[in-house]
Amino acid sequence: MKMLWLALALLSIAAANASAVDCSSRPSWDNAGIYVGGDSVKHLGNAYTANWWTQAEDPVTHSGTWDVWHYDGACDGGTSSSSSSSSSSSSSSSSSSSSSSSSSSSSSSSSGGGSCSSPQYVAGTSYAAGDLVQNVGLEFRCEIAGWCSQGGAYEPGVGWAWQDAWTQVGDCGAGSSSSSSSSSSSSSSSSSSSGGSSSGGNSGLLPKHALVGYWHNFDNGSGIHRISEVSDVWDVIVVAFADDAGNGSVAFNLDPSLDKQQFIADIAAKRAAGKIVVVSFGGQNGTVTLDTDENVANFVSSTAAMLDEYGFDGIDIDLESGAGVMHGAPVVTNLVKAVKQLKVQYPNMYLSMAPEHPYVQGGYVAYSGIWGAYLPMIDQLRSELDLLHVQLYNNGGLSTPYQSQAYSAGSVDMMVASAMMLIEGFPLADGSYFNGLAPEQVALGLPSGPNSASSGFAATADINRALDCLTAQTNCATLTPSQAYPGFKGVMTWSINWDMHDGGIFSGPVGSHVHNLP
Repeated sequence: MKMLWLALALLSIAAANASAVDCSSRPSWDNAGIYVGGDSVKHLGNAYTANWWTQAEDPVTHSGTWDVWHYDGACDGGTSSSSSSSSSSSSSSSSSSSSSSSSSSSSSSSSGGGSCSSPQYVAGTSYAAGDLVQNVGLEFRCEIAGWCSQGGAYEPGVGWAWQDAWTQVGDCGAGSSSSSSSSSSSSSSSSSSSGGSSSGGNSGLLPKHALVGYWHNFDNGSGIHRISEVSDVWDVIVVAFADDAGNGSVAFNLDPSLDKQQFIADIAAKRAAGKIVVVSFGGQNGTVTLDTDENVANFVSSTAAMLDEYGFDGIDIDLESGAGVMHGAPVVTNLVKAVKQLKVQYPNMYLSMAPEHPYVQGGYVAYSGIWGAYLPMIDQLRSELDLLHVQLYNNGGLSTPYQSQAYSAGSVDMMVASAMMLIEGFPLADGSYFNGLAPEQVALGLPSGPNSASSGFAATADINRALDCLTAQTNCATLTPSQAYPGFKGVMTWSINWDMHDGGIFSGPVGSHVHNLP
């Protein structure tokens, strides 16, 4: 503890003695403004630069080594309380791999000094931007009037989305330790932008709405980053991929550019911050060997060893044609058997699937070979399944029961139709029927940008329209669901690496929209 205080003190001295930043050409930070990586602003006498896409994230409480804003220093040598707060936040963030837990901690420790002469917050009151209130022993400033006045999820310091509406500006000194703990927990949850209580799948780990991304363990032009560098906007990090070690066994072989023990520590830190980190089997070239009972036993034991060694929350199945997934193949039957055995050992094991759409909705057109080949697995594992995010890219348009022609890849209608089929069920080409899943078990699967897939790119505005259409029957194109599905889980993308390479062009606008769904 003494060393921590010494580090903070030294950092504060260093910040105070740093060269003054000329802020004359920097615009003032605007809560309603949209900023991308490299944009610079001034705020409360300090200078900041955006690391990636951001909106409504106060630089004072969202700056740090891995956070959305980089603290550049005090404007013209000024030293203010916000400068001290930023220094503390940066120090706290750099001392931990989890920026969400660091942000929560630094916000709590550096926010003292509020007079708390502000009135007590009352749910349902009409608040204006700039209004100050106190709640749970802390003081808050309203940033977005419409949300501040709603209460519930936006109750300052309590609701899961309070940081979208309010900024904590002080500590009234009257909160009990339990209130402080509650605030810290809420801050961490809000920083991760998760939805309310857990509501998805068998494991119970998922937030109400989730942004899922694949982090790949190889450099395909997008670069490799530490898990700790992944933004807190991601609720689920899918580590791609495990390797086939032969005779049913699997292994995870970390890229040589990364340190294994640091990798394990980074996963632990993300999980401590409320994130889900899982390992994926498959990919374009990935295989598993599951032809015999011996293969199944080896697969189960080696997967269990991998979960224990790396601390993964569970597994993701992304097997494609290279793994021989087709109707009648042993891998289909044996994979179901293996997953059920793993669930006995790990009752809370997270399970997701990311098949290409011919393997799922393709069963409507044909039901042999690869067409609809995932459906028997999905059907037999529906009670174990957390999330199904079918890949809507690299395979052209989608044939559905809703119109005679296929919907074009990347269109709002294709996204909506693909989800409706999975939720409402659809007839199969062999005359049988696939019964739908719960909306909480379904998400869209899309490329993060034009560089990350060969086809199927969808504009972020269209992705958000599809989400609105599915959850609230608004902003639809030509196809509207017969009912709203407010529990629809969210969006998966390939990949986190490409999104980081491209400056957060996907995770910024889509992540923000996902986390503000009803």
